[in-house]
Amino acid sequence: MEAVRFAFPGPDRDRLVDAVLKGEKTAASSLLAEWLLDDQELPAVGDRREVLDSGENPVAVIETTAVDVIRIGDVDLTLAREEGEGFESVAGWREAHERFWTEEVMPRVPESMAGPLNDDAKIVVVRFRLVSST
Repeated sequence: MEAVRFAFPGPDRDRLVDAVLKGEKTAASSLLAEWLLDDQELPAVGDRREVLDSGENPVAVIETTAVDVIRIGDVDLTLAREEGEGFESVAGWREAHERFWTEEVMPRVPESMAGPLNDDAKIVVVRFRLVSST
């Protein structure tokens, strides 16, 4: 079974994994350029993946319920809340995600592949449900 890791090991991943286990996190978003750079196929509806904690231990299984490629400008409050990070506004979601993408993702993605982080930048939104926890 393929694994999924939320954020980098440490406090951020621990917080996100906890939110998955509590059913508060039911969506994740990433830059489409990340998927293209790593030559990864997007998950498909029905795919099941193991959620790994900061120690790389499997702690849950999630099932993909939807996969969409959207513009950053089309993110709505529903998605911001489904990410389980306590966002109460799209502006808050965008600020946090753009900061992360600028600091952690963009340095390793060729600009020709990613382009600027504006309303038209493409993101992958994966929605999921918790199937089981260990």
